[in-house]
Amino acid sequence: GILSSGLTSEEQIIATAKTEKTRISLQEHYGITATSDNTEAAKYADILFLAVKPHLFAEIIPQIKGFIRPDTLIISIAAGQTIAAIESAFHKNIKLIRAMPNTPALVGEGMSALCANRNVSQEELNETITIFNSFGKCEVVPESIMDTVIGVSGSSPAYVYLFIEAMAD
Repeated sequence: GILSSGLTSEEQIIATAKTEKTRISLQEHYGITATSDNTEAAKYADILFLAVKPHLFAEIIPQIKGFIRPDTLIISIAAGQTIAAIESAFHKNIKLIRAMPNTPALVGEGMSALCANRNVSQEELNETITIFNSFGKCEVVPESIMDTVIGVSGSSPAYVYLFIEAMAD
């Protein structure tokens, strides 16, 4: 959605992935640069999507925290990782938006929830809203309801699907 909307170009995106197979797939499918070096992506990012499984934060953040510039906007996509916990892991002031998209984002029909820390300007929040609207819709919510959003728009539809499938069987 970000690419097809014209918000940025392939040349402006760098992604990281552990496996060579994933890196090749990203390069072939999206035409973006893909590397295994997290610090390479972090040092050049104006906007850094920290989209890793929550248990990998302890591995990834120490690798990149020394390369994050003061003006870099970090968008975290990880269930259960609070703004306070992420800020603490970086050990410095960061501009942070916690985001939770759902799987329909893959087909441009996602619904995402966003909440920002005190260091994010309204302009940066608006830019993030534009990004997330490129693959669906989004709402800014208080962080206090973020876990509820995850349950309702992320996990619950999967449980309902399993329930429907079981009934059909």
